[in-house]
Amino acid sequence: MYEDFHVSDRWTSEDLHCRWKANIVAIATRHADAIDIRFDVNDRPMWIAMPAIAWVEQKKRTGKVITDQLAAQIAGRYLKQIIGEGYDSRREIYTMTVEEVLSHLDAVVDEAKSEGNIPQLPVGINA
Repeated sequence: MYEDFHVSDRWTSEDLHCRWKANIVAIATRHADAIDIRFDVNDRPMWIAMPAIAWVEQKKRTGKVITDQLAAQIAGRYLKQIIGEGYDSRREIYTMTVEEVLSHLDAVVDEAKSEGNIPQLPVGINA
């Protein structure tokens, strides 16, 4: 779904290859209450910051947690959307709101149901 995908840049029509690379707790790296999801977009790093409180809100509203795989899918779907809307390619980080996280989560889960499951993330040294 969204761990490895292509999308066209709205302004340049350039084909952008987006690949998930890692989920990192931002508290340790930049002292933010967020989880940073890293993608490479045509080999350039792009970070999607998801507020940690979204995990709490998801647990409250459904009793279920956001897994690492689900977080990567949510961030990937968001990344695909902002590229399609004409994102600023010079920015290296975009921050989602709690509402955006939950909205994209619902959409990813619906898509996964129709496809049968959320794909596993690639694991390994060459992932």
